[in-house]
Amino acid sequence: MKIVSVMTTTSPGGAEFAAVEMLDALVARGHDCVMLSDDPAIGRGTGVRVEPIAIGPKLSVRTWGSLMLRFVPYVRRLRRALEAQAPYDVLLVHYKKEQLMARWLPRELRATLVWCEWGPVPFPLRKGLPRRMYLAAGERADLVLAISQGTKDSVCAVGIPPQEVVVVPNVLRTDEIDFSPEGRARVRERLGIPADAFVVGCISRFHVKKRNDVVVDAVMRLPDDVHLILAGSGETEAQLRALGAPLGDRLHVIDTPRGDVGDVLSAFDVSVFCPSPTEGQPRAVILGMLARRPCLSTGAEGVHDMIHADFGAISSPENDPDALVALLRRYLEDPQLGPRQGDAARAYAERTYAAPVVAELLEGLMRDAGASG
Repeated sequence: MKIVSVMTTTSPGGAEFAAVEMLDALVARGHDCVMLSDDPAIGRGTGVRVEPIAIGPKLSVRTWGSLMLRFVPYVRRLRRALEAQAPYDVLLVHYKKEQLMARWLPRELRATLVWCEWGPVPFPLRKGLPRRMYLAAGERADLVLAISQGTKDSVCAVGIPPQEVVVVPNVLRTDEIDFSPEGRARVRERLGIPADAFVVGCISRFHVKKRNDVVVDAVMRLPDDVHLILAGSGETEAQLRALGAPLGDRLHVIDTPRGDVGDVLSAFDVSVFCPSPTEGQPRAVILGMLARRPCLSTGAEGVHDMIHADFGAISSPENDPDALVALLRRYLEDPQLGPRQGDAARAYAERTYAAPVVAELLEGLMRDAGASG
């Protein structure tokens, strides 16, 4: 099959990484995958070809008006870019702007139209005229891929028929990340963390919607030899540093790990995730599984069907430091619990998120939806 994907963004994040990994897994199965994007580096390190396109910013409350004013010329640009790629078997669109635009393409350019939904439907699209526009565009889609059951529930609640929506998990190259004793020692030495210290870790975007403050509060209520690693970046970094100041040199705030993500995760004893109110299927949780770390979450959004009792837990009530402390104490009191759950997490991730497994599923779904390649 030839698959043409459209994804434009001004701030690449988890969905962009996940989309490219998905396409790269299909490339590995012999398919030709092209990404039309305004980010020339989006396909770096993969077999996905990237071609430039400029069709405006992502759809949001702030950009809605300007996008509507230029909607027709942007659709024309999209049409010309797709004509340059024709013929192809699947048109894969990821964000709401591209989903709305695809409705106005001629039938031959829609090919087999597949939507990817990377998280719950945004609140402004759940009612009124925006909801009607979303549903009208959805009538053209041959298949909707939802990243989680929660995302599917949200899409169907708006009005997309459930039989058109299939849950497909994230794609990860599971052989590239695993627990590394050498990486654990290297990262701990660099940060000045004793080899025998208990470390709570959190890889996250530092954003007001991500309740990373709950992790900081929880660690401050644990014994005074417990360390905390916050790995990420964002606008709430200063607030998190101020909140965690009483931890002194037991608080370690580092940049988002890239090439050394396996080493950073290996330095953790437990990985904690802090979901936003509209979480999809967080890659940070899966990466923790691959590194054989028990996975905890401060809430259920996006992870209620990911984190199982044999390798982690979800805090309840959500975003409650005391509830998170109770979960963390289990690992402090039973040193064998973490390694045991870590092995279970790794096994689950390999059978659920491995690129060849998910790519084969995607291939079958696209063919069943009408792709003829």
